[in-house]
Amino acid sequence: MNRREFLKTGSLGLAGLALGGQSLPWLIDQAVAGSLASGQPWKFGVMADTQWSNKNDPDSPATCAVNIIEALNQQFIAAGVKFVVQVGDLVNTETWNVTSAAGYTDPFGNAAGTAVRTLPYRAWAAQSLYDHGIGFFPLRGNHEGSQTAANELPALFPQTLGEADAMYGVSKVVASTIDGLKGLSYAFDFGNVRIVMLDQFTRKDGSGADNSTAMLDQLAWVDNVLADRPAGSHAFVMAHKNLIGQNHADCLFGANATTNPEARNQFIGSLQANQVGLYLGGHDHMHHRSLIASPDRSAQTQQIICSSNSYKFYIPKGTPNDTDGCETVVAQELFTIGYYLFTVDGPCLTVEFYSSSHGEDYGDVDLTASPLAGYQFFLRERFGYSLNGKQFDIANGESYTKVQDSHAGTTAKILSGSNADTAGDQDYNGRAETKTVRTGWRDRPTGAASAVLKLWGMAENLSLFDGDLTGMLPDSDASTVGDVYVLSLSYDAAAVRPSFLRTGDFAVYAKDADGNWVKAVELNDGGTGKFVYGPWKAKHGLGCYGVDPSTRTVWAVLNRDGEFVAR
Repeated sequence: MNRREFLKTGSLGLAGLALGGQSLPWLIDQAVAGSLASGQPWKFGVMADTQWSNKNDPDSPATCAVNIIEALNQQFIAAGVKFVVQVGDLVNTETWNVTSAAGYTDPFGNAAGTAVRTLPYRAWAAQSLYDHGIGFFPLRGNHEGSQTAANELPALFPQTLGEADAMYGVSKVVASTIDGLKGLSYAFDFGNVRIVMLDQFTRKDGSGADNSTAMLDQLAWVDNVLADRPAGSHAFVMAHKNLIGQNHADCLFGANATTNPEARNQFIGSLQANQVGLYLGGHDHMHHRSLIASPDRSAQTQQIICSSNSYKFYIPKGTPNDTDGCETVVAQELFTIGYYLFTVDGPCLTVEFYSSSHGEDYGDVDLTASPLAGYQFFLRERFGYSLNGKQFDIANGESYTKVQDSHAGTTAKILSGSNADTAGDQDYNGRAETKTVRTGWRDRPTGAASAVLKLWGMAENLSLFDGDLTGMLPDSDASTVGDVYVLSLSYDAAAVRPSFLRTGDFAVYAKDADGNWVKAVELNDGGTGKFVYGPWKAKHGLGCYGVDPSTRTVWAVLNRDGEFVAR
């Protein structure tokens, strides 16, 4: 494809092409509207930094990790996502001399040795997403932080300005109130999700180059755009730099995690007050999930530092950047290539983190070529939350019994169990990892005697960071097994015959991988199934389950989380 063809189709998401007399974007919008109206779960993807340092790699031209990008594109296409977001560092350098490497054909027809801008190549690398009706919404990182790039990005990605032909089902784009940030900082709506994208680099007019102040005049807009979103919708805030980084000290609010404490208080307070699900960034080239408190400890948000999609992988600093004790670590994986799938199911939201080996022996490397064996992605972590649920942070050694929640006449409780302190429950710096247990609810389905409880966060914390390990890691999905705990659900006695309570068929049920309701204990790892008519007692081990008619509850001894109902 030459440059003229690309700018006509690729950068605008095939704008203007016709199918049966109707434009393709219009047909996509109609299909998306029909899908959302069906009430079925839907997905979007998140990726991060795509720098590439080898300027003569024919597989990844223009200092852009095109080979990795296309591998991720295929994962997103296979997953059926509606759109993909990238949290900055789209290229390694803003200019590049076209390579003369054997086998390379420039997609824009530029001759070898020609000095070119690189951002058009990142736009070109999104083409396979556009071809499948998938939107792509980027923001800038420090590797494309110039005034020139500030004016380039909205032209190459007009979806950031809300131009209709590039929207792919997005119903609304909210522009920054600052002229120099239009198309750079923006928010967009898809279904019941609003995503707020924050740019902290040099603006179109050349202002905003001071990293310590670049966010300060955006705080009111962020709060307004979060507060004004439709009722019952999710919100996520994304930027390139983090609230507290692991390798880089520089962050969203300046040179380190203590800069601009009042602004940090205001920002994190807004995220909590507006029920923001997650704050996501890149910059550090590792998967790291943590809870970030405001400096005054009045508010908290959950942060994901997104895994590398680049040639390089960072190691956390030996002395953590969190010098004030504002960070609580949840999970960490270093030295892998990864991406994220978000599944939106009404008020419930589930995140899956997938990663692949970088193709060399596990550890810190700088890639100069794409992995010879390609990529093999494994499910490394699954977590989530619900707008109608609660959050419980469980430290090592702490009991799960504070996990209690109610919805539509159903009460869920954890009766026993604790977060066992294991050798793997720490990050690179030896900080203990906390479990974030979340609850969520779906209304009672036909044939059930309770509402449906969704429970996240009971699996063992993800910890992969030891550079002394060998082999192509990861080489398997992470375990979904966690600590043994006892789950209790109340039931509506009017919905079940008294004689049925003694049969062992009325119990806590869980959804299996195929979406079928099975007895929850059947999904345990180990244990022996045994029915008990009566209350749970400490002698009842893994696999036991029962009915306590005196409290109108069913209970089960489990070691996996999931989706549960009394039936």
